[in-house]
Parts: sequence; structure tokens; C-alpha cells
Amino acid sequence: MFASGSSSSLESHSHMEKCLLDQPMGTQRVHFQGGKDYDFALESEDSPIDLSLILPHYRARNQPLDHRMSMYIGSDSGPIKVKVCRPPSRTPFQLEIQSDVSDVTVWLPSDFRGRIQHSAAKVTFSAGFTNRIMQHARINEPLDEPYPLTYSSLDIEDEVVVSTAGNVTFRMWDVQTCAPENRSKECWKRMFGCAKKAPETTIDWDFLLED
Repeated sequence: MFASGSSSSLESHSHMEKCLLDQPMGTQRVHFQGGKDYDFALESEDSPIDLSLILPHYRARNQPLDHRMSMYIGSDSGPIKVKVCRPPSRTPFQLEIQSDVSDVTVWLPSDFRGRIQHSAAKVTFSAGFTNRIMQHARINEPLDEPYPLTYSSLDIEDEVVVSTAGNVTFRMWDVQTCAPENRSKECWKRMFGCAKKAPETTIDWDFLLED
């Protein structure tokens, strides 16, 4: 009975992976995968990738206390959109995106704290990212650069690495509303000085052209 159940679970997981390879989009829950390089991994040649990755709100059995949920997204040339959806419990994560020339858009949770590395020639930050995340992020700083903020020893940094020759856009996923940032609202906050000061960056004004 147990063997049959395990076989069914493996077949279901295999079917899900095949569906993702055929059509890499939709919502996926990320689960701890002990013994594997990544807790979630997807690689595509040129198909557009559009994923919402939901982090768990609890620590799995046998998951080390200092483990960061690790995710890998790879594509040769197809555009990549990834939303990291995190509950307020703040499960730490590590996201790696590798591509040759893909344009990449990443939504990071509003309680992000950690390091961001990217190789893009052009990078754009949304108003929400600038308002809520920028002051807690170290962007393209040397690995041995001391962290300027003080947190509990139990507070584990998040980490994002984006390697592509295409353009990269960083946006915010709001952990309070469990939705992507309200782009017009965050932009008005920025314009009228209601948000905390942050380093000057190129702000994404594309929402003014959208429906």
C-alpha cells in the first residue's frame, strides 16, 4: 500500500515537471528538497517563463534551521518573469536566474533583506521596490562588504543572482496584500515624498502607458 502511494506521488510530481517544461507558467509552491541542489528548478530553451513561486510558511521536517529555500530559473533567450511570493513569516530564500540574452522581471517580497547581484547592462527599479526594498538591499556589492544593517543572528539574508545580457527589472511583491505592488500608488508616494528616502535610481514609469 505504501509503495503504491509513493509511486503515485512520484508519477504526479513527474507529470507536473513535464507540464512546466511544456508551458513554464502559473503558480508553483516551493517545497524543501533535501539532498537536491535546489528546492525548485526549471530550465527552458526559448519559451517565455512566467511563474509565481510561493514560499512555505513553515519549516519542513528535517529542514536545517539555517536553510534558505533555493530556486533556479534558466532560459536561453525567452523572456523571464518570476514573482517570489512570501508569507509574513519571512522564509529566507535564494533565487538564481541564468540566461544568455533574456529580459528578466523579478518581483521580490517587500520584506526582502539581503544581497542582489546582477550582470545586466540596464536595470530598472519600480517605485515600490525603491520605496520598500532598496534601503534593505545590497546591490552588486563585493561579497566581503560588511552588511550596514544590524539584525538578529537568527535573521538569515535573502540572496538574488541574475545573470543575463538582457534588461532586468526589479519590482515588489507586497507581503501584506499578497499581491504585486500597486504601481500607481507606490509611484505617487515617491513623487510626493511619502516614502522613506532611498538612493536615486531609474524608476519604472511604464504603468502610465498600460491599461
